[in-house]
Amino acid sequence: MTATNAALPTFGQPPPVVTERITPRHHHAVRVPRLPRRLIGVVVVIAVWQLLSSTGRLPQTIVGSPAAVWDQGVTLASNGELGSAIIASLQRVGLGLLIGGAAGIALALVSGLSRLGEDIVDAPMQMVRNVPFVGIIPLLIIWLGVGQTPKVVLIALGVMFPLYINLSAGIRAVDPALIEAGRALGLGRIGLIWHVILPSALPQLLVGLRFALGISWLALIFAEQISATNGLGYLMQSAQELLQSNTIVVCLVIYALLGLAADLIVRGLERALLAWRPRALGGA
Repeated sequence: MTATNAALPTFGQPPPVVTERITPRHHHAVRVPRLPRRLIGVVVVIAVWQLLSSTGRLPQTIVGSPAAVWDQGVTLASNGELGSAIIASLQRVGLGLLIGGAAGIALALVSGLSRLGEDIVDAPMQMVRNVPFVGIIPLLIIWLGVGQTPKVVLIALGVMFPLYINLSAGIRAVDPALIEAGRALGLGRIGLIWHVILPSALPQLLVGLRFALGISWLALIFAEQISATNGLGYLMQSAQELLQSNTIVVCLVIYALLGLAADLIVRGLERALLAWRPRALGGA
């Protein structure tokens, strides 16, 4: 009787729960580094390109195989043509980016931080923005000649508008609650701009910079059609006249690599300048 009563649950208490120790299974997933993952698409494109060339579905008269393009690139690099062309193009893009970026950021600050500045600056900028910058090449030639200046100005015009639009929009989109909090902490106008408005608009500025870098390479191609004697655009134009498609492909690949390098630089800036934002670091 005593043993039977001990086995039964006591009145007012829950029955004992039988637990079993569970040993977790560790799944050792193989993680591929991010760089090889990003190169998978490139490798697939090159493999398909080589396959089409090897089977004759892509005639050599249209474009050579990856091996032929590689050989042409090695030849251009060995005789110094490719290196000098890259240096000349980078100098033009660098100057255009510096001038156009400074102008776009300055105009965006005037337009975004002042209602009067917006009324004066924004309307003309929106009007000029809708004019294709390539269409003003004849005017640039008439006004500035055919030297280095019109090429740099054309690139600067292409760079200026993405930075202006994105930064001015970022300034206007700042949360008013943040501004009120800054005022409550005793910040003046300069303090609000430096500590609240500009940090809040910085992500938009970096987006504009990415667009501006992409447009700068497009503007460079057109700029180097203006009586250029060096640069990647000049090398492509000369190859077109001589029907050297492999040289054109080499230049296009260089454009793509330079654009990728510029985008990686901006991504690095995002990680450095937006370290306070968890989303800026991205996923694995």
